Amino acid sequence: MDVGQLVWAAIMAFWVLLVIYGTRWTYNYWTSQGMEEMVAVYYNRKIVHMLAAGVVLLIIPFVFTDPLLPLIGGFTLGGFTAFMHQSGRRMYWMQNPENMNDSSFAFMLGLSVYLLWVLFDDPWLAVLPSLFMAFGDGVTGIVRNKMFSKRTKSAWGNVAMAVVCLPMGWFIGMESITSIPIWGLLSGALASFVERYEFGPIDDNVLIATASTILLIIGATFGPIIALA
Repeated sequence: MDVGQLVWAAIMAFWVLLVIYGTRWTYNYWTSQGMEEMVAVYYNRKIVHMLAAGVVLLIIPFVFTDPLLPLIGGFTLGGFTAFMHQSGRRMYWMQNPENMNDSSFAFMLGLSVYLLWVLFDDPWLAVLPSLFMAFGDGVTGIVRNKMFSKRTKSAWGNVAMAVVCLPMGWFIGMESITSIPIWGLLSGALASFVERYEFGPIDDNVLIATASTILLIIGATFGPIIALA
């Protein structure tokens, strides 16, 4: 770890906070136009998923040489959002008072990236499950919110997630050091399927990250299903 990586970590932290607090403006605008408060909150959650986490995840493989800083970043963000929930200073414009899914998102991001990177020394493979959470689940939420104006687990959202995650899994799986496009495709399909379910404190973020990480571990361990030229 060098100074340059620490600088990038600081830039990423600033960007994430800028997006989080910037969505207060979209919340105020949408609610002033008559949008229900929780609908605006849900849209903002997905904006944060994609613009904050998603953008950072796409940069990580280019600027970091090991997963320690992504792990620290994920846990720091998870701790920060959990603190805001528990301290009575909930960020009302993007945090749902009924759950702490934004915190589990950050914790699972840090864990998944760290585990896959340590096991296979493959930064692109390491960020793939978290990209499913960021962009796949982000699109899912926007589609459902647009269709139903509430948080729901409609299958239409899973279809939208699959449209994003399957090609993402294929191309990133193919370009990764392990070169496992079919396993990447299958992990995207699995992430799109399990997103629909929640079991008490085990929310969709936990299921997406855990299921796709496990499948990618299997795939990277056993290698390509079909050797592609």
